[in-house]
Amino acid sequence: MEMKISFPGGKKVNAEFSGMIVQTDQPARYGGEGSAPSPFEYFLASIGTCAGIFVLSFCQERKIPTEGMSILQRVEYTPNEAGKPVMDRIILEIHVPAHFPEKYHNAVIKVADQCAVKKAIMNPPKFEVKTVVS
Repeated sequence: MEMKISFPGGKKVNAEFSGMIVQTDQPARYGGEGSAPSPFEYFLASIGTCAGIFVLSFCQERKIPTEGMSILQRVEYTPNEAGKPVMDRIILEIHVPAHFPEKYHNAVIKVADQCAVKKAIMNPPKFEVKTVVS
């Protein structure tokens, strides 16, 4: 997969791929306009939405209504040796309504655990960054 990363102005950075454009910006406190999520916010959102599509598919396959369901994602930080906060834990709470079958409570956790984004974080790729003159 290839993505073209472009710089449309200000603190905005876009990713173009598959005929789509993902727009990012920085919050005003970091010199941006706050017109779009930051790249890190997209990263965090990709975790919850990835788990979400697995949960949604699980429910759809079993004809379980998803009305009233949601996933609450929280990120906990802890200070590193220099005192700077670093991500320590990502918690996903799958909120189900009373009508959600109890026999599927553990299964829906296992399904959310299949998230490809989470798996990529658990087994990180090697990065190669280089300059190409064009």
